[in-house]
Amino acid sequence: MELESHINFGSNSKREIEPDFFFMMNCLLYSRMETGYPSNHDFYDEDVNVYLANLLCSFMNPEYHRRAKKYLSPYDQSLFEKIKDSSDVRLKYTIYKTNADFLLISIGIFRNPDGRGVSSPLFKHTEEAHMGKGKAYYQFAYSYSQSMFRKPTAISEVLEKLSRGFENYVEILSHMRGEYFNILERLGNGDIYHLERSIDKYQESEELKELRDRFLDLYSAYRKSKDPELRIELEKLVKAIQLIDESFYFKIDD
Repeated sequence: MELESHINFGSNSKREIEPDFFFMMNCLLYSRMETGYPSNHDFYDEDVNVYLANLLCSFMNPEYHRRAKKYLSPYDQSLFEKIKDSSDVRLKYTIYKTNADFLLISIGIFRNPDGRGVSSPLFKHTEEAHMGKGKAYYQFAYSYSQSMFRKPTAISEVLEKLSRGFENYVEILSHMRGEYFNILERLGNGDIYHLERSIDKYQESEELKELRDRFLDLYSAYRKSKDPELRIELEKLVKAIQLIDESFYFKIDD
């Protein structure tokens, strides 16, 4: 089950950032700095920021909970029962990813070590056990995503990073839980402008990377076949890349 994106395109093709996403991203970035885990501290993880902000926004949507419910299992045994007889790699990926997401948010945002006042069975075990499960579930989701997509993808990289740095991300979210309600008071127009530029830059770099990969594959195929239709597609792709990277230049040799 993939997360809904909260960065959209308007009628004029301009990126429009939903207020909830914008707020969550602000809170997350401040929390990262205040906990000593700024973005890209140990490895590049701005992609994780975007994923977590989308995830937090999704948790405010009842429809997301309705769709996720059928994949959730509070105990390892019930989770294994869901997947043991299935040959559907996408189903296994979705189950592990959804459960990992809920563990991350449950521990980080809705932490309650004693289990009082929380009806979810997720809190009946120790936090340490939850941490271990969260890391393992993200790792399984990462492995199944590789089998499913059969090539490196942005989501695969994010899942691997979430598994590797699970404890740090929990700490960041825990700090965010106690601090984010007053974060807007600390934002000035300059902060908002730089955040918007940061998000735009990330989105453009991801799009450019994907276009360049497609260009290399298409150009390789064209050199072998000299297919006129491939040449037309190649020309369109060159123009698409140039819309993002004006310095890109390529002349197709006949």
